[in-house]
Amino acid sequence: MKYINLISNFAEFKELKSIDNTTLIGVLEDVFRHALQKQFESDENFDVIINPEKGDLEIWRNRTVVEDDNVENPNTEISLSDVKAIDPSYELGDEYVDQIDMTQFGRRAVLSLRQNLASRILDLEKAALFEKYSERVGEIITGEVYQVWKKEVLVRDDEDNDLVLPKGEQIPNDFYRKGDAIKAIVKSVEMNNNQPRIILSRTDNQFLERLFEQEVPEIYDGLITIKKIARIPGERAKVAVESYDERIDPVGACVGMKGSRIYTIVKELRNENIDVVNYTANTSLMIQRSLNPAKISTITIDEERKTASVYLKPEEVSLAIGKGGLNIRLSKLLTGYDIDVYREIEEEDVALTEFSDEIEGWIIEALKSAGCDTAKSVLELSVEEIAQRADLEVEQAAEVVAILKAEFE
Repeated sequence: MKYINLISNFAEFKELKSIDNTTLIGVLEDVFRHALQKQFESDENFDVIINPEKGDLEIWRNRTVVEDDNVENPNTEISLSDVKAIDPSYELGDEYVDQIDMTQFGRRAVLSLRQNLASRILDLEKAALFEKYSERVGEIITGEVYQVWKKEVLVRDDEDNDLVLPKGEQIPNDFYRKGDAIKAIVKSVEMNNNQPRIILSRTDNQFLERLFEQEVPEIYDGLITIKKIARIPGERAKVAVESYDERIDPVGACVGMKGSRIYTIVKELRNENIDVVNYTANTSLMIQRSLNPAKISTITIDEERKTASVYLKPEEVSLAIGKGGLNIRLSKLLTGYDIDVYREIEEEDVALTEFSDEIEGWIIEALKSAGCDTAKSVLELSVEEIAQRADLEVEQAAEVVAILKAEFE
């Protein structure tokens, strides 16, 4: 029969897209019953028998035998004389069952049936893909770069499903060519115009967390937990960890022998520097640990405003701030406190705030943000360096230096 080709086509769909038998049979039956309704106005007296494994499909119609002059609906009734011509054993009131050939539908109906069936199977495939990856949000997957565009990278998984890694979810140093292996986390799954869009990420904090789980068995087993992550992708990250077993050093376990465990993660993140911090509920101690390698002299905390004033020796200030301000930015993210760094004032030194009547307030704040909160800390720098650090004009920096120098003359 002509409909055998239809079934074989969708047996192929089943093999390629792993659609289960129950779902496939349900869709096929639904599509064919829809075609029967259009052809015969009703499908109630039809039996659709499907075997998707063999590619067999049969449609049987059930009709009641009635008197020759009482046939009101040829679809549900057949006259006694007509049925006797086929099989003389039939009597009035018997049920006559005959098989429907696909040729009865006509060429157009067959084409429409094929298109409808293909569309339904495709929708099933999309729904299955959406459900599959919705359950995998937060997991690391490995794929292959299929195409590189300006704003995103198209990735194929091991079943040739399309995944997307947007530019904003890539580490700044990431560079890909077609065929490269890529590791990322499933960030989200969306439906756009009835198409599942699977978004990957390499910048999400969860990606770093999952990498630690892969490399550190103690984290995977639950002996060590990651309390918080602060990260500037491709630059630096701070990871606060806590051990539930006092015999296990959480920082040492995460770093590994001679840095073996952390090195694998750093390499995957394009040489992103990672600081592992021993978590504590003590706010003061946590802030001190987060500002490592700087050594804090004293610290004042305002719990209500979530602020902390940290005082350090002059040589420790640059360590606390870090290159490009990364260390203090990450410390703020990790602890949840707004941290202000101050130099310990030596006896002969003077705080910049003492010059508020001669130097504009915004300039003083800019200098403090650059790690210069005393007169001598500013005078240690050249005019050009002051201008660059505090984002001032050279003339403004020179004027500040002149005012401060006058204080010590």
